[in-house]
Amino acid sequence: VKMSEVEEAFMRIKTHKGVKGIFITNYSGVAVKSTMSASDTHRYGTLLATLTQTARSTIRELDSQNDLVFLRVKSRKHEILIAPDREYLLVVIQNSDDD
Repeated sequence: VKMSEVEEAFMRIKTHKGVKGIFITNYSGVAVKSTMSASDTHRYGTLLATLTQTARSTIRELDSQNDLVFLRVKSRKHEILIAPDREYLLVVIQNSDDD
């Protein structure tokens, strides 16, 4: 994936109503790119990487031929969308529709 494609995708996602932040991080919480502060990105990235690894492990435990493709977590305030890859996570944090 070219960096220009990543930039284009970030810009496109950022324009969606309610989007608070977007970032790409590795499973150690190290950000590759982010629209959020470094501390928020690291905090969210580390916690969400753990959550994603647990969800992936659960899916594989239930069916060894299956894998996690997408994870959506909704709270009263926010909705967190996670697209996991082998080495990285793409995360979008947006306001919940229930506001």
